Amino acid sequence: LCLCIFLRLPLNISYLTRSLLAVAFLTSFGSSMLYGYNLAVVNSPAAYIKNFYNRSVVSRNGTIMDEESLTLMYSLTVSIFAIGGLVGSLMVGVLVTRFGRKGTVVNTSVLVFVASVLMGFSKVCGSPEMVIVGRFITGIHSGISLSVVPMYLGEIAPKNLRGFLGLVPSIFICVGVFSAQLLGLHELLGKEEHWPLLLSLVAVPTFIQLMLLPWFPESPRYLLIEKHNVHATITALKWYRSKCNIQEEIEEMQEEQRSLSSSDTLSVWQLLLDKSCFTIEKLGRRPLVIGGFTIMGVCCAGITLSLILQVSLPFMRYISVTCVVGIIAGFCIGPAGVPFLMTAELFKQSHRPAAYIVGGSLNWISNFTVGFVFPFLQMSAGAYCYLVFAAVCCAVATYVYAFIPETKNKTFVEISRMFSKKEAVLETQALVAPGHVDTLKLRKMNGGYGTLENGSLELDSSSSAP
Repeated sequence: LCLCIFLRLPLNISYLTRSLLAVAFLTSFGSSMLYGYNLAVVNSPAAYIKNFYNRSVVSRNGTIMDEESLTLMYSLTVSIFAIGGLVGSLMVGVLVTRFGRKGTVVNTSVLVFVASVLMGFSKVCGSPEMVIVGRFITGIHSGISLSVVPMYLGEIAPKNLRGFLGLVPSIFICVGVFSAQLLGLHELLGKEEHWPLLLSLVAVPTFIQLMLLPWFPESPRYLLIEKHNVHATITALKWYRSKCNIQEEIEEMQEEQRSLSSSDTLSVWQLLLDKSCFTIEKLGRRPLVIGGFTIMGVCCAGITLSLILQVSLPFMRYISVTCVVGIIAGFCIGPAGVPFLMTAELFKQSHRPAAYIVGGSLNWISNFTVGFVFPFLQMSAGAYCYLVFAAVCCAVATYVYAFIPETKNKTFVEISRMFSKKEAVLETQALVAPGHVDTLKLRKMNGGYGTLENGSLELDSSSSAP
């Protein structure tokens, strides 16, 4: 974690306000951390959960489950989380458009409480179905929050802090995994009578988030570009900014709004058919992504080599452990957090919800596929199964190196212009033309912050929409 922070922390602290930090930590603690927690929480009490399933079936039917059926039922308990995540990711576009970014995080908190009650009382009720349904519901919540939290933080952050704030959710995902492993120790909640409590603890961080997050404002970009609420935008910027000029930021948002004036919010299908979008699926932060995937690829190949040679060379088992640690470190350096930040930075406001649906769906489908395919791949390929992952990591690193430029410290509009030179020239000419320049008239109020005259964006009588 310290390495990740060191690599991504060239930022100007003067722009880092208490409100930004508070929102980043609240959303990451109450939403993103639950994703990591639920990934790992079923590992420690696996034997106890299987025993509970077996006893429940015996009490109902009077017959003992065979080992294959018991393993299948437990596998369903584990993998149903990914299915719920896929369902949640498909709902992101509708939710963020209707409720906003913060509103979606707050309103979907009810899912966590429902799941917590189901899993917490499953043993008392003698119902394995309550555990499975609870895991499915937590998956829905994680599928939503895994996309919405980076989107929210990416839109409220100044351009020079997007990388840092984008790191916070990935840190809390790792904290969630660690917390699940720690609490699962026998000395803490790893005893058989405590596993329902271990599963239902997800309600605690969500409750804290629900008590505090509603006091913070919505994303300023969402308020201005999608809701056209100027006063709410200015109020939100006052919360999230300290010394920067909010007039410049409003003008940048207005510029993006003008570029979107002739386009509506895209659906997933429209996004996939929009060829211009595929010229924008790239992000700065190149060294982090390339380095992270390269380290993971090398370490996957190293695991294969160490497993093959450890019979004749005993010290290779230590190389294997080192490679496992290297994979985790490489993942934390870039792939853990940068892809979600990429989606927030690279797509316009109208494309962003659909892009998060696509990215989130692919993430959860991959999660489910690897979980089911890997055991069979390991049986058929043995130690060579890790070469498949090594090839994928190296291919991604090569693609990023060849096609993805650096976009660090650039605005959303500047990033969009980088990927189509022809469109950039036409858009620049349109913006600099005297007859096509919108004027944002601001007057001073409340300590130097600007507000719009008559509470609206006024256009010159000679201007026309580009």
